[in-house]
Amino acid sequence: MNKYYYDLHMHSCLSPCGDDDMTPNNIAGMGVLNGLNIMALTDHNTSKNCPAFFKAAKKNGIIPIAGMELTTAEDIHIVCLFPELEAAMEFDNTVDLHRIKYPNRTDIFGNQLILDENDELVGTDDFFLPNATDITVEQAPGLVKRYGGFCYPAHIDREANGIIATLGDFPPDSGFTAAEFHDSGNIQEYSKKYPEVSGKKIIVSSDAHYLWNIKEKKEYFIIDDEPYSSDLVRKRLFELLVN
Repeated sequence: MNKYYYDLHMHSCLSPCGDDDMTPNNIAGMGVLNGLNIMALTDHNTSKNCPAFFKAAKKNGIIPIAGMELTTAEDIHIVCLFPELEAAMEFDNTVDLHRIKYPNRTDIFGNQLILDENDELVGTDDFFLPNATDITVEQAPGLVKRYGGFCYPAHIDREANGIIATLGDFPPDSGFTAAEFHDSGNIQEYSKKYPEVSGKKIIVSSDAHYLWNIKEKKEYFIIDDEPYSSDLVRKRLFELLVN
């Protein structure tokens, strides 16, 4: 059993609001400097930089998680994580069918860059990524589970795109068994004010859009990692989250 320090919500340069310096290698490198062990890449409505991130993380000794920050039809942000890269990319293909595609204005919103393992440009997404899909918040847990993944509402302690700010409460029978906080200092207040939150697994992540936003060594999971392999740690993490 060992402690694994984590950040499970980060944006690369593929998210238009993410800084262009948020490349797969820079993200993994900053994770090393900050003492992290597990990192998830969760761009808006896409996982297309996850393959490069997996390779960059391996070079840096980081255990990578493939993910996405899904925007529901209600404009609520949901963190979606997958135990296998291939499953995340299949989910990516499905979400692409549910996106409402408007051309991205790079002069207003920023670039949407798809990179390879060497941080070289291999493509762009020409349609604005963060806007709402037609997937409802009620549909999200079942859809993610269909691909073997696990999801939960992002930054519930924020006004923008938080499930509580949008719906007025954390809805009962939502299908979510976890919730993410941006600021761990808000956990006690929200758990008291919204009883539904108190029974959830709590995850604290950065929602980093810049390298200096990435979490430092603080929150952690205790994981049974014997006999050690990154695949085993990833598997155990999902067992911990789901059960």
